Amino acid sequence: MSARSSRASVALVALVLAAGGCKDKTTTGESAGGARQGDPLRVAAAADLALAFKDVGAAFEKAEGKKVDFSFGSTGLMAKQISEGAPFDVFAAANISFVDDVVKDGSCFGDTKALYARGRIVMWSKDPQALPKKIEDLTDPKYAKIAIANPEHAPYGKAAQQAMTKAGIWSTVQPRMVFGENVQQTHMFARSGNAEIAFVALSLAISSPGNWVPVDPALHEPLDQALVACKGGSAGAKRNEARSFIAFIGSPEGRQIMKKFGFLLPGEEMPAAHP
Repeated sequence: MSARSSRASVALVALVLAAGGCKDKTTTGESAGGARQGDPLRVAAAADLALAFKDVGAAFEKAEGKKVDFSFGSTGLMAKQISEGAPFDVFAAANISFVDDVVKDGSCFGDTKALYARGRIVMWSKDPQALPKKIEDLTDPKYAKIAIANPEHAPYGKAAQQAMTKAGIWSTVQPRMVFGENVQQTHMFARSGNAEIAFVALSLAISSPGNWVPVDPALHEPLDQALVACKGGSAGAKRNEARSFIAFIGSPEGRQIMKKFGFLLPGEEMPAAHP
């Protein structure tokens, strides 16, 4: 069923914290006028975090007594919304470059930026007989439809495109591509039979029925994932709670949850593919 991920020597270094759409609502209670006392913390998160952050949110609420309201979607589209004033208190991206963008335009607080994980990408199929052994096998015409997230705004889609390009197969398979808005939708395409193979986050594949094989991380740029506290449409009224949430992700309990979903954590090394 699942193939193991590969061992390349790459270490993650956590960024230091200072001082101290596909939508899934964990709770409600926001007001149009901005955050008030008792309102949930509003977190915009990359789609690859949809399963992991449900557990993180429940654990954070139990530990801190604070409710969290998650919205999951494409990192690039989330960043655009935040830059346009969307009322989010925390932004958890699938690529650190998008966090840098919202810090640069003043939407989020740079002194709270933290690297929390490195993502891993896999090829997923619901049919074990259809699963390719290596990425080059996708040139076989039997893979009539191959799903990836839109590489224009989804980091996992961009990584998939990079991997196929570096493997020398992109020009051959490009006409067979089916593009999802985000990596969750891409996974759904393959689960529903609308694609033979989907490039998805390990964090989604690891907890769902199906079969997957890892993509060699040497074929794409690192999926270094970061999060940051944002102004939330109310000049940062939830800034302290946002800091607490960010710190919780990096705590032993938070790290244990993220590790369970297949993320490589700051300070760990990337496993490499077996020949």
